[in-house]
Amino acid sequence: MTAKPKVWVSRPLFPDVLARLSEHFDVEAEAVEHRHTPDELKRKLAGVDAAVVGLADRVDAAVLEGNHRLKVVANLGVGFNNLDVDALTRAGILASNTPEVLTESVADFAWALMLAAGRRVNAAERWLRAGHWPGSHMRFDDWLGGDIHGRTLGILGMGRIGQGIARRAFGFDMRVLYHNRSRLPETVERECHATLVSKDELLRQADFLVLVLPFTPENRHVIGAPELARMKRSAVLVNVARGGIVDDAALAVALREGHLAAAGLDVFEGEPSVHPDLMSLENVVLSPHIASASEETRRAMADLAIDNVIAAMGFGESAGKPPTPLNPAVMNRWAASKA
Repeated sequence: MTAKPKVWVSRPLFPDVLARLSEHFDVEAEAVEHRHTPDELKRKLAGVDAAVVGLADRVDAAVLEGNHRLKVVANLGVGFNNLDVDALTRAGILASNTPEVLTESVADFAWALMLAAGRRVNAAERWLRAGHWPGSHMRFDDWLGGDIHGRTLGILGMGRIGQGIARRAFGFDMRVLYHNRSRLPETVERECHATLVSKDELLRQADFLVLVLPFTPENRHVIGAPELARMKRSAVLVNVARGGIVDDAALAVALREGHLAAAGLDVFEGEPSVHPDLMSLENVVLSPHIASASEETRRAMADLAIDNVIAAMGFGESAGKPPTPLNPAVMNRWAASKA
C-alpha cells in the first residue's frame, strides 16, 4: 500500500476540518498554539509534502533552503506578508490564502472598533468595573464621545473589506470618502455611496478613518506623524489591516497629546507585542488581531485552506484546481514536468 502524503498543520484547527485532511493525508497537527522559530519551521517543513500555516509562521527562502519535498503551503489568512511568495515560486511550491470568506466579519469588526472608540465604550466599562459608579457624582458631561451618524467616513484601501465597511455606512447616514490605488467601477461606487478623493483630502476630511490596505514595503508607516498631523483633532483612526501600516509610536503621541481623539486597533507593529505607550492610554481600543474571529468565518477560512491543500495535491472533486492560489504558475510547471 502506498503511504499517504504528509501534511503539517502549524496551529490547532477544528477536529472535523482535520478529519477531512486525514481522508487523504497523514496529518500532524499542533495541539497548542506555539510561535515557531525559523529553525523549527525549517525542520517541520522538511518532513512533509504540504503545510497549513498561520500568519505568525514566516516562510521565507532561509526556511525553504534545501527543502526538496514540500509542494504546498496554505496560509490561514487573506493577508500573506508572512509568505515569501517569490521564494516559494522559485522552489516550485504552491502558495495559497483565504480571501473573501472573511470579508463581512472583518467589516463588522471594523464597525465594532469604530463605535467603541468613538463612544468611549471600553474606557467607560473599565471605570464601571473598577467600582467607581456607586456613590459617585457622575457629571452630565462625563463620558462624552462623538456621534457616528451623519459624519464622514474615510476608507484607505477599497478592496472587498473596504467596500463592506462602506456599505454599512449607509445605515448611519454617513458620507463615504475613499482613497485607493485605482478608482472603483462606477457601479461599485454607487453601491457603496463612496467618492474617490486624494489621500490628503481623505486625511483632512475624515471623522473616522479606517485602514484596510495590505502590508507592503511601500505601505509601511503609510500613516505616520505627518499624516496624523493632517487629520482632525476630533477624528478616530481604526486599523483592521496589518501592523506596520501605522507608526504606532507616532500614533501614541498623537493620542496622548490630543492631536487625535481616539483609535481602535486590531493589529500592531511587532505583534503580539504592543507599543507600551498605547497600552497606557484610555482613548484607544485594543484587540488581539481578532477581526475575523467569528466561528463561522474561522471555520470557512480553515475549510478553504484545506480545500487548497487537497486540490493542489491532486485529490477531491477539484483535483489540480486549488481555489485560491497565490502563484498559479507553479501548477503549470508541475504539469509541464509531467508531460
